[in-house]
Amino acid sequence: MKPVRIRTLESTDAEALLTFELDNREWFERHIDARDAAFYSTRGVTEHITAYLSDYAAGTWHPFVIEDAGRKIVGRANLKGIDTAERSAEVGYRIAQNACGQGLATQAVKHLIQEARLRWNLKQLVANVYAANIGSAKVLARCGFLIEHPSGQEGTAQEYRFGLSI
Repeated sequence: MKPVRIRTLESTDAEALLTFELDNREWFERHIDARDAAFYSTRGVTEHITAYLSDYAAGTWHPFVIEDAGRKIVGRANLKGIDTAERSAEVGYRIAQNACGQGLATQAVKHLIQEARLRWNLKQLVANVYAANIGSAKVLARCGFLIEHPSGQEGTAQEYRFGLSI
């Protein structure tokens, strides 16, 4: 596995994050819901970062970026919907297409688990995955998540909810 650095998203990441999102837009949209078209601009990404950092300051979100040895963003990982009363959060991540198969998603999820436990004192994590996204389901299982139940409304793509007690 190539060395990577996982760190908290910063306001100065707009240009690098926009490049990452544009380069992988088609790939991501095959596996997760598409972002609004307005997101794919310097202004859109800057607003996105500002919102995420505001939620981070409020203690409801912890956004991370994953950088390769050359400091290029190759992935993202988030603890979202942090609920300190319930001691729970949802995990989410996305890895660049050209960085898949290198263990980065597993490394990112393990990082999220560690941050959830040590920094946020959480006890329960959940993740939602489309049934067709077999790779993400494998990553979650590898990290100890157990499938809880299928979800989704009639006429929508089938999703599975995974949970982990930590």
